[in-house]
Amino acid sequence: MREREMKEETTASPQTNDNNNNNNIAMEYEIVNTVTSSGPHLSGLSSDGLILGPTATTTTTSPPSSDRGSCSSPGSPGDPINPPKQPFVIGVSGGTASGKTTVCDMMIQQLHDHRVVLVNQDSFYRGLTDEELKHVHEYNFDHPDAFDTEQLLECIGKLKSGQSVQVPIYDFKNHQRFSDRFRQVNASDVIILEGILVFHDQRVRNLMNMKIFVDADADVRLARRIKRDTVDRGRDVHSVLEQYSKFVKPAFDGFILPSKKYADVIIPRGGDNHVAIDLIVQHIRTKLGQHNLCKIYPNLNVIQSTFQIRGMHTLIRDKEITKHDFVFYSDRLIRLVVEHGLGYLPFTEKQVITPTGSVYTGVDFCKKLCGVSVIRSGESMENALRACCKGIKIGKILIHRTGDNKKQLIYEKLPKDISERHVLLMDPVLATGNSASQAIELLTRKGVPESRIIFLNLISAPEGIHRVCKQFPFLKIVTSEIDAGLNDQFRVIPGMGEFGDRYFGTDDF
Repeated sequence: MREREMKEETTASPQTNDNNNNNNIAMEYEIVNTVTSSGPHLSGLSSDGLILGPTATTTTTSPPSSDRGSCSSPGSPGDPINPPKQPFVIGVSGGTASGKTTVCDMMIQQLHDHRVVLVNQDSFYRGLTDEELKHVHEYNFDHPDAFDTEQLLECIGKLKSGQSVQVPIYDFKNHQRFSDRFRQVNASDVIILEGILVFHDQRVRNLMNMKIFVDADADVRLARRIKRDTVDRGRDVHSVLEQYSKFVKPAFDGFILPSKKYADVIIPRGGDNHVAIDLIVQHIRTKLGQHNLCKIYPNLNVIQSTFQIRGMHTLIRDKEITKHDFVFYSDRLIRLVVEHGLGYLPFTEKQVITPTGSVYTGVDFCKKLCGVSVIRSGESMENALRACCKGIKIGKILIHRTGDNKKQLIYEKLPKDISERHVLLMDPVLATGNSASQAIELLTRKGVPESRIIFLNLISAPEGIHRVCKQFPFLKIVTSEIDAGLNDQFRVIPGMGEFGDRYFGTDDF
């Protein structure tokens, strides 16, 4: 047995048309004394690969008219004002029972703060005809012709364009697709396509941003296959061994192993290789990166998205939500934004004595601070600021549009010493940036340095970000999400409507 060592191949992958990345470099990782995974806590997946979390749901529907089914999109392709963000597509291939699913599950676990969906090539097995069912033991399930590649291409193409798709569910005991069940898979940040032959067809490879080949010893793969097919798929050991020697191994040698050359990353030992998986996840995070506007404007700060934050946004954006729930979840989001904004204030080091008599070196909060709310929706953020900063002074600014010429009348009531303070300017929605610019200009005329202003809001439109960040490059913006843009009426899309009316219950007036 050759010595196990960590090595990295820096030889470039073959120059073929399927290399759609700028730097497809094949890397192979092995390490000594890896720790066996104790089993991942899955995010959005159950142990059988069925999507259960926020990214997709399992639904029953009327059976399609043909066995092939359809990869239909339940919803419309999307509003042109709100173009979908291009997802990162990862292909994971390898021999049967090599650990592909375990690798996928571990990546999903580590990418918990992104929306990730797993699409299995096994879902696209063709249903057997009556004649094929009579001779099922002679049917080669490991041959490329056993899969409906055209439907697979259709589904991945729609997911990449931001549409939801309905993926068929295959019954491995009866060798047919379920006629009354499917998986509904929604558009996501990351799409993982997993299967033994996902690298075989160049058209499928061309859809991938990253290709991973999971390698494992042949004996280990055979043992895993016997256990899986007997326990999960109701087959006997004799039929499994006969199928392996007659179809599985020849297919591996003829189709799967040759596709290894297309991989960008090769992972020996599958899920046991934690180092390789960690490196892959770091690369994916780098590729996903921040919002593009954050790269343009260093003074723009978007709080890290989690399923909790996306869940709260989903609730407050729902037009059917009750006022009580709208206020409750808005307050939770506002509190997160306020706390995040406070983290950008200057601090001084401070030492205290703990009850154990030990010295703790920490920091002291900024003392010269005040809040300013833009009337009226900005007043919804005042309670969260008061809860975070005891006894804080809060000023108010009213910016009101009037007449056909859209001139703005401004009323202000601010602390007299505001020029000596750091200011947290509060307005839940940044749309065109007109009101925000007026408010910031007023503060600067009052003597507040631009660098001492932190603008807090829940959602921002790119148009408003461009205007404010260009006009005030030293001011900081803190927001929880950046929306697609503005419509013809200068309303944020998808947005959440008139925030002040919904929060204070005046939307019926």
